[in-house]
Amino acid sequence: MPKILLVEDNEMNRDMLSRRLARKGYDVTMAEDGQRGVDMAESESPDLILMDMSLPVIDGWEATRRIKGSVGTGSIPIIALTAHAMASDRAKAMDAGCDDYDTKPVELTRLLEKIERLLA
Repeated sequence: MPKILLVEDNEMNRDMLSRRLARKGYDVTMAEDGQRGVDMAESESPDLILMDMSLPVIDGWEATRRIKGSVGTGSIPIIALTAHAMASDRAKAMDAGCDDYDTKPVELTRLLEKIERLLA
């Protein structure tokens, strides 16, 4: 069962998305801030990371740069999750090192397609 690290500071979003992913057969671990996300990427070795971009401690852009810049975690695919839906936001996420981008509120079918493509 693939392991997904969900880095999300909003408890309601974290709970809802983790339950929906678990029902689809994913092992979901969670971090509530960017620094914890970086730490858990190293300790948990997830198969994929869902990264909120607006996070406390360090934001999702910086957390992504740190994860992608590390030898141990640099190959983990990261999907940016953000309420910001402008083209410049997508470009900023991709420039930080994200492998894909999705907007909130999450549309599960679309997100699952992206997850499955990156895990293939």
